[in-house]
Amino acid sequence: MFIETEGTPNPATLKFLPGRDVMGQGTADFASAEAAGRSVLAQALFALPGVARVFLGGDFITVTKADDVEWSSLRPQVLGAIMEHFVAGRPVVDSDGEDALEDVSPEDAEVVAQIKELLDTRVRPAVASDGGDIVFRGYREGVVRLHMQGACSGCPSSSATLKHGIENMLRHYVPEVTRVEQVLA
Repeated sequence: MFIETEGTPNPATLKFLPGRDVMGQGTADFASAEAAGRSVLAQALFALPGVARVFLGGDFITVTKADDVEWSSLRPQVLGAIMEHFVAGRPVVDSDGEDALEDVSPEDAEVVAQIKELLDTRVRPAVASDGGDIVFRGYREGVVRLHMQGACSGCPSSSATLKHGIENMLRHYVPEVTRVEQVLA
């Protein structure tokens, strides 16, 4: 099994591509070992010293390291854990996570549909290429609420991406949007 590794805009995060489906549809973001209970793979990665966050995408895994750890020592351990997991044929997640509730007024359904379409077709593919994901969390009174995951969570350039890229694009295509805010949890 050959696993490719790519850097991300977040220097603390690497993207691992095992050459097969990881989550297929959907994503899973684990900010701590305690949150990784439903994923055997995430648990195995958190068992490595220095792993601070694990994100499972459609066909990739991003791992964020602690500040006091160097990739030169952690990267081979992560590669080994991922390879061992897939060679053993274990499931990536034991069950589907509960979707976070969206804060949306029923009368905004048409605007929300436009926002989600733009996020799915224009934003999420670009964010996934950097090892992350963006999740719609709500829309009220012109304000779109989004949650950044994976390599994008805590990335130094994520707030610029959110404000200058995503906010400008949504305001251009959906005049009702006035602002984009990041939801941290």
